[in-house]
Amino acid sequence: MNFIPTELPGVILIEPQVFRDERGFFLETYHAAKFAQAGLDVAFVQDNHSRSVQGTLRGLHAQWRRPQGKLVRVIAGEIFDVVVDIRLDSPTFGRWLGVRLSAENFRQLYVPPGFVHGFCVVSDMAEVLYKCTALYDPGDEIGVIWNDPEIGIDWGIESPLLSEKDRRLPTLRALVQRLQQAPDSV
Repeated sequence: MNFIPTELPGVILIEPQVFRDERGFFLETYHAAKFAQAGLDVAFVQDNHSRSVQGTLRGLHAQWRRPQGKLVRVIAGEIFDVVVDIRLDSPTFGRWLGVRLSAENFRQLYVPPGFVHGFCVVSDMAEVLYKCTALYDPGDEIGVIWNDPEIGIDWGIESPLLSEKDRRLPTLRALVQRLQQAPDSV
């Protein structure tokens, strides 16, 4: 596996070695010792799987008190995967990174705790699998609106398909103000 650091500290792009022949392909998607050797000594406790149609945008989501690290990969189709640094003391606070993950390129993205995460489906359909380092807690969920002008993510789409919950997410500035005023009530 090739572990590629990105400009956002802790966010790692992972390119697995793919063995192909006339039967198809084989690859390792996770290997605890190899991840630990690359500085990702994490324990995953939950796996999630979503299927979405083209133009669907899911995110930007995180958890506040029990933040999750996520290992994201695509098993069908292609997505534009995005992370935004929301660590208040980080020199890269508010910066975003976007990468294309697909069933064809086999890339994975490790998103450490302290980032909101989301993706937009660019193919007809996409199936996304992701491993989490903490269990999902709906009462701890926070998020940032996908089109926050201060962040300026170029999603490549004007009118994505959004859940009602994602339509109502605050800007990063409004989220930070809320968390600073009442950090224990998200």
